[in-house]
Amino acid sequence: MPDKVSPPIPDIVIGRLPLYLRALKRLEQEGKLVTSSQELGSRLDISSAQIRKDLSHFGGFGKQGTGYHIDFLIERLQAVLQVNQEWKVALVGAGNLGAAISHYRGFQDRGFRIAHIFDSSPEKLGEAIGEHRVRSVQEMAALIAEEDIKIAMLAVPASQAQAVADQLVQAGIRAILNYAPININVRADVEVQYIDPVSHLQHMTYYLRD
Repeated sequence: MPDKVSPPIPDIVIGRLPLYLRALKRLEQEGKLVTSSQELGSRLDISSAQIRKDLSHFGGFGKQGTGYHIDFLIERLQAVLQVNQEWKVALVGAGNLGAAISHYRGFQDRGFRIAHIFDSSPEKLGEAIGEHRVRSVQEMAALIAEEDIKIAMLAVPASQAQAVADQLVQAGIRAILNYAPININVRADVEVQYIDPVSHLQHMTYYLRD
């Protein structure tokens, strides 16, 4: 008989793992060595049963009554998320948003490094943003292929997002974090995540009723 194929892990579970990792890192910074699903749940407003169920997809990380060793669980979740290595990231868009993203210092210690910043505006080319100089989008495909970059962040106007995404995918990008307020269409094997502050604000204003 053929081996039984395990069902794919739901994406919503994968989406919670970085939250667990962030909370564990905070606990580690506080000097704690052991935690429990109850403690993690209280910090994240997620039920302890849900946390245990999510972690069970990836093996046994703790024991009944003893909880989780924080350093071990951090190590295992980093391995699951593949952030126990450094990922180069291409940032497209050198405007105010792109500059703010490039100056954010939270990427480096979480497994990501901005390798290049690209822009199509002639006045931006060669501009220094932190440790980078803005490069032309004409160079983008060659550099992405040459350096085997798999991840890109889009900080371009909505009107340009789809065209730039097409270029990135053709160059070999497999994951895109899109800050443009528009959905982009890519191949099924390319992962896309969206960050749209206005959508989150609109979500919250629903609850601001007198």
